[in-house]
Amino acid sequence: MTVTRDSIIEIVSGETGIPKSRSLEIVETLIEIIKKALESGDDVLFSGFGKFCVRAKKGRKGRNPYTGEDLMLAPRRVVIFKWSRKLRQKING
Repeated sequence: MTVTRDSIIEIVSGETGIPKSRSLEIVETLIEIIKKALESGDDVLFSGFGKFCVRAKKGRKGRNPYTGEDLMLAPRRVVIFKWSRKLRQKING
């Protein structure tokens, strides 16, 4: 099962007793804070969970899978997730 934004709002509301409308505001605010931090190039660390990092990728050669035509892919930034030791141990037992 995939955990969605709406299911997180339901869980926050159910476990804390906060109304759904307030839970929605809290979750949306948290997501916006994370997006703004990543957009500015900062890492986002959740102790015991992991860290979201922005990494730069260089431009590289690519190929259009439909036409087979070679092309150059532009440099870009990507978000990666590094999980914490605690999370790794919890998942792997």
